[in-house]
Amino acid sequence: MLQDNIVSVAAASEENSISAQAVEASEKSVEQEAPKREKKVDKLGRSYGTGRRKESVARVWFKKSSSGESSFTVNGKTVDEYFTRAFYNLDVKTPLNVSLAEGEVYHIMSTVKGGGLTGQCGAVRHGLSRALVNFDPELHISLKKKGLLTRDSRKVERKKYGHLKARKVTQYSKR
Repeated sequence: MLQDNIVSVAAASEENSISAQAVEASEKSVEQEAPKREKKVDKLGRSYGTGRRKESVARVWFKKSSSGESSFTVNGKTVDEYFTRAFYNLDVKTPLNVSLAEGEVYHIMSTVKGGGLTGQCGAVRHGLSRALVNFDPELHISLKKKGLLTRDSRKVERKKYGHLKARKVTQYSKR
């Protein structure tokens, strides 16, 4: 009886040590699989990001300036002139609020095509987030948590035949 208990305890301890080794090995492989992000900057010190939303596509270049004032232009106009509504203006600047410390000087230039103001605003925000990650890969975690690196895949649903709009149908008439 005593020998059976000793054998079962020894077998259990072997199983525990094997499972502990397996857990350690899997943890090591998870740590090794994490991709290393590299800083992607051109010879002028700019990082680039492409953003998309609905039918809009934005190309954004980000550069930190050593002196002077910060500038943010969209299609040759300042952000305040291009996105006149306060909501759009705040929405475009959210990646900067999340990632940059106050008082940092930057130069952002972007071009955006297609869609309306809402789509263009979302596209510039997405492109700016990607450009910031290319400039400083450590920002990826904070921007991802806020959902700024995820492309918003919602688009306008197409109109179906026999319907008035995408889902609207004429009222049913019994007689």
